[in-house]
Amino acid sequence: MAESFFADILHLLVPLPVILPLFAAGVKLALGTRWTKLQQWLSVGTLSAVLVVGFLLMIGSHQLGPQAVQVGGWDAPIGITLVADQLAALMVTVSAAITLAVLIYSIGQGMAPKAEVAPLSVYQPTYLILVAGVSNAFLAGDLFNLYVGFEILLTASYVLLTLGGTQSRMRAGAIYVVVSLVSSVLFLVAIALIFGATGTVNMAQLGERLPEINEELRLVLEVVLVIAFAIKAAVFPLAAWLPDSYPTAPVPVTAVFAGLLTKVGVYSIIRVETLMFPGTQLNTLLMWVALATMIMGILGAVAQNDIKRLLSFTLVSHIGYMIFGVALGSELGMAGAVFYIAHHITVQTTLFLITGLIERRGGSTQLDKLGGLVRIAPILAILFFIPAMNLGGIPPLSGFLGKIGLMQAGVEAGTPLAYTLVGVSVLTSLLTLYVIARVWNYAFWRTPSEGMVAEPGTVLEDTEADSSSTAALGPSDEAVGPSSRFGDTAVSAPVVTSVVLPKSMVGSTMALVAFGLALTVFAGPLIGYASDAAVELMAQTPYIDAVLGGE
Repeated sequence: MAESFFADILHLLVPLPVILPLFAAGVKLALGTRWTKLQQWLSVGTLSAVLVVGFLLMIGSHQLGPQAVQVGGWDAPIGITLVADQLAALMVTVSAAITLAVLIYSIGQGMAPKAEVAPLSVYQPTYLILVAGVSNAFLAGDLFNLYVGFEILLTASYVLLTLGGTQSRMRAGAIYVVVSLVSSVLFLVAIALIFGATGTVNMAQLGERLPEINEELRLVLEVVLVIAFAIKAAVFPLAAWLPDSYPTAPVPVTAVFAGLLTKVGVYSIIRVETLMFPGTQLNTLLMWVALATMIMGILGAVAQNDIKRLLSFTLVSHIGYMIFGVALGSELGMAGAVFYIAHHITVQTTLFLITGLIERRGGSTQLDKLGGLVRIAPILAILFFIPAMNLGGIPPLSGFLGKIGLMQAGVEAGTPLAYTLVGVSVLTSLLTLYVIARVWNYAFWRTPSEGMVAEPGTVLEDTEADSSSTAALGPSDEAVGPSSRFGDTAVSAPVVTSVVLPKSMVGSTMALVAFGLALTVFAGPLIGYASDAAVELMAQTPYIDAVLGGE
């Protein structure tokens, strides 16, 4: 009786990660610039509720299996289906935690001294729409609804990426939109081809029908889908757009993009490869792609002098670990990939937020303009050190555990290519540690020369990825720069260096550092959950039965 009641509650909860942010965004748009404090609490409360819902979905999907909801009462495959299995529930939960922390960080950035006072009518509603799009993509039970989720992401992310309207942001936004549109067109073409071949776009039904069609046609459909998702996941050689697009955005936007949006692409690859194309012929090709992604990404990071660009290249590199786990096509590899996704979303977002604090305290994100932060900002040094070591894979942190799990799966596969990838994984981890140590030595440890670090109260021109564009303009009483012309949210205002960092910015960053450490402390249960999710993914039947009613 209690189990039946809990199942009924879960069915009501499944749509909420999409509905709640959309509803809150609508309310905020209606309010405009009125009741700013109330709007901030509305945003925080909404994402807190999504976090709670995600956690309950994790518990429910683990105990009762995948939970499917037919929106509008139309049964699958006719209606819109939302499905919360263990993987989807985990992704919703982690993304809610990350977006909540970044939202609080951005509110603190707007409250910082000398920050531009501007309406919240653009940033926060768009941010909530972005969260809704992410949740919709994770919960989508059919390809077209997944496409809708991606388009929501594209629309919201373009607005966020170009906040402030500076030349570099508009240029980066244009590149981002063109690349995203190419991916979306490929995705739409794939949907049309799949519908023409099978008569459905419902993923559970496709899991039953695709094995029955011609093998060559099935391979073509798979290749088009994987290419579309690989562009969004920033997989080499389709990742050149990312390091030039993400670092130009305001720090909170860059953090949530880097930590979360690429993982939507990885999630989609996992979903179609396990549910629609099990035992794929592309596994060998995906392993080569994973290898190239790891190497090219980390070599790009080694060559960087700007922390944001360096982290952007490490982001590309570590996508390779996730593709490695997927390409192995085993339960152990899939479990490693699921665990590593949760780890990497958290750590990568945290490091970008800390980079924003470094810029606010030291006046730059360029390594040749930083130094001595360990003495003048010891708390900031600690906040950087922990997730940096986690990203580098230092034991016993979650990054080490995730990489060990993937390497173990590679050794279990026993093929020469798998062994090669295990070796490349070790090399990539060592080079990641090298670039992180380089940031530590330059920005924190070395003694800066006189005038190297910007004085408190220095107004920085709009932060760019290009080293020549992050220039100190000198002390000023007012924030100046291109962003002031547009009257958008203070998240895009010029950065002003300060000895005392805003409490909510530091607090939200501390919370994410603690969340990253929690992944280590509770690694046993989380690895068990990831293993169960992998078994469920590889089995297919639980997902299909939940959607189609076991018919």
